[in-house]
Amino acid sequence: MTNAVFIDTWGWLTLNDAGERRHQEVADLYRTLIAQNTLCYTTSFVLDETFTLFFKRLNSYQAQQAMLQLSAAFSTDSFQLIHIDELRFAQAQTLRLKYLDKPQISFTDLTSMVIMQEFNLQRVLTEDAH
Repeated sequence: MTNAVFIDTWGWLTLNDAGERRHQEVADLYRTLIAQNTLCYTTSFVLDETFTLFFKRLNSYQAQQAMLQLSAAFSTDSFQLIHIDELRFAQAQTLRLKYLDKPQISFTDLTSMVIMQEFNLQRVLTEDAH
């Protein structure tokens, strides 16, 4: 899908944490994506990680606001929250076994790879090298 992007944990955290080194760059990119009507994908696993980090790194008010705003975004047509069901989980397990030589790839990242393949997503907002 051409006008779509997958946003991972780093992207959501950097967007919402003004203290992150690349916050302004990500915020500008995010505004551009929205202006271009880009469909933003993420997964339930990514949001799990993201919400955990919000409450670790932001004050409680900021974390609460970031979580609620991000959750609300997924009730609009511009955002797709994909749930990791049993089949997708099993596909991620298969990838884990395929990439035994890359233990630095998190299981959440593997589930994201499954979704990117399933929805033919070519762009990802991440700082990960893989």
